[in-house]
Amino acid sequence: MNGRIIKVSGPLVVAENMPDVKMFDTVLVAGKLIGEILELRKDRASIQVYEETGGLRVGDEVTPLGGPMCMELAPGIVGGIFDGTGRPLDRLYKQSGSRILRGVHLDSLDRERIWDFTARVKAGEVLQPGDILGVVRENEIIEHRIMVPAGIGGTVTKITSGKYKITDTIAEIDMNGTAASVSMLQKWPVRIARPIREKLNPTVPLITGQRVIDTLFPIAKGGTAAIPGPFGSGKTVIQHQLAKWADADVVVYVGCGERGNEMTDVLNEFPHLIDARNGHPLMKRTILIANTSDMPVAAREASIYTGITIAEYFRDMGYNVALMADSTSRWAEALREMSGRLEEMPGEEGYPAYLASRFAEFYERAGTVKTLGGTDRLGSITAIGAVSPPGGDLSEPVSQATLRTVKVFWGLSSALAYKRHLPAVDWLVSYSLYADKMTEWYNENISPEFLPLRTQAMKLLQEDAGLEEIVRLIGIDSLADKDKLIMDTAKSIREDFLIQNAFSDADTYTSPVKQFKILKAILDYHNESNAAIAGGAEYYSTIKPQVKETISRMKYLPEDETGGNNAKGI
Repeated sequence: MNGRIIKVSGPLVVAENMPDVKMFDTVLVAGKLIGEILELRKDRASIQVYEETGGLRVGDEVTPLGGPMCMELAPGIVGGIFDGTGRPLDRLYKQSGSRILRGVHLDSLDRERIWDFTARVKAGEVLQPGDILGVVRENEIIEHRIMVPAGIGGTVTKITSGKYKITDTIAEIDMNGTAASVSMLQKWPVRIARPIREKLNPTVPLITGQRVIDTLFPIAKGGTAAIPGPFGSGKTVIQHQLAKWADADVVVYVGCGERGNEMTDVLNEFPHLIDARNGHPLMKRTILIANTSDMPVAAREASIYTGITIAEYFRDMGYNVALMADSTSRWAEALREMSGRLEEMPGEEGYPAYLASRFAEFYERAGTVKTLGGTDRLGSITAIGAVSPPGGDLSEPVSQATLRTVKVFWGLSSALAYKRHLPAVDWLVSYSLYADKMTEWYNENISPEFLPLRTQAMKLLQEDAGLEEIVRLIGIDSLADKDKLIMDTAKSIREDFLIQNAFSDADTYTSPVKQFKILKAILDYHNESNAAIAGGAEYYSTIKPQVKETISRMKYLPEDETGGNNAKGI
């Protein structure tokens, strides 16, 4: 039964005569615009429309589509660029030009492309949901594993290797007398987390090549992190660096309400960037969800769920996935706008009362898991969200809701950014709750000295902050020699270790072993000088310009000259 529009308020449409629909079902508004039901009151449904609603009028028809919004999951998704609702932007551009026309609906994935499917099981085998039926070579670096869909399990009666479209039947499974046909295409509701067998504690770091992150504030594979900071402090740039260099098998980058020029930079840059680990373009392991600030606000809310659903799909194959959400503040603003139009009781600063639970719901879909299937296949999603607090005020609701959920906090400082200290991660406010859980990995793959050196470096940076206050009042000459050494070493840590040049081929990425060697050189010099001062030497006699210059040049040395590529397991 079709409904009729009785109210239009921006992206919110209210329709009556809709008694049989469900929450989050999708509908077709006025025969062309896709919407999603947010609220039900008797036979009235409040619908958020994912496109511009100009031209709609009272009395226009609303047609239920019979289910929630789903993302298509199949070969062809890697390297794709989609909008918040899963439409392929490259094919939309070919059809509509530079301005996407309203009401244009395309399948997310190409139905006509032929894929070479290789079966990994035989007829007669008993399978359960999540088992791998076969593989398709997505590109040179990604093997797309075709899994038995959720809800299907039984004896394989037919399966054949060959060339197929994603909608063709590749296998038939007998489910206690009922035949089930399986194709390479799966559809999954984006608001529902995909099922897993078991969630595990993350114990392996996600290596990003950024020294301030990997050494001082590491994140685990399967962990969660937030990057809050004021305008111009480098949130997007850090996420770009993480997307480029993180040792994830697949990267899902969600541009949620960000400026169009930033997404343009990503789209133009990534196809030309070469992955140092395999020599192929980064786009061959990247999926982009683009929902820029000039796109309809309602689609921002969907883009986050679209991205995490794609990430879960590759996690279930056994891959380590990194999800970048830029920015969750824009997502929260979309929630606030729709909540206001629904006339819900506002919470703090007008955000809906369920803001914190929505953030928790999103970040809880990250993690290291045992996937469905008969084997102990492991996969992970590492979720990293940028937060844009107005004026850098971390007490505002979005920042606080995020901090209550994530376990890594990379707080950015505009003061550091203006000093050209980049990445502008403030070591005095940032933290990581994963470092101690990864002790065994650091001991085995880098050195048992790594974590003690990290602790010493953090202590020196904190002591330096206190000494700076004293120096401002009474001058550096009044400090004791050991305190002068602390300030000198802290300066070396900041300038020779924490500052990283993204435009230098040798410095844009630093392996964990090279990071360890640079930090060890700085602190060995400090410890030797400290011992000399304790033995009666004056501070100025411990300054060795040649040694300091050698240390400052270490970060620009190629990896093979520092032994950085010799780390076991990296």
